[in-house]
Amino acid sequence: MNHHHRKVLHALFAHPVSANIDFKAVEHLLADLGAEIDNKTGSRIGVTLNGHSAAFHHSHHSLPKEEVAEVRKFLEACGVTPTDYPL
Repeated sequence: MNHHHRKVLHALFAHPVSANIDFKAVEHLLADLGAEIDNKTGSRIGVTLNGHSAAFHHSHHSLPKEEVAEVRKFLEACGVTPTDYPL
């Protein structure tokens, strides 16, 4: 995983929750982790990683805090933590 993706991963798990994480950066991070990403209807994407599936709204700018929390919960369920990928 490259340094930029590790920074995005750490930003997703930061406290307080960040509200300026670019959706495309998160999408590239998920792809780098080996996730299967497919487009769904209504500006949503489906993500499958380590046997877990989720759907996220494809925002055109930065992710809202609620969406960041959803991505964080999804990554935790998949067994991905920032301690596995130090900066």
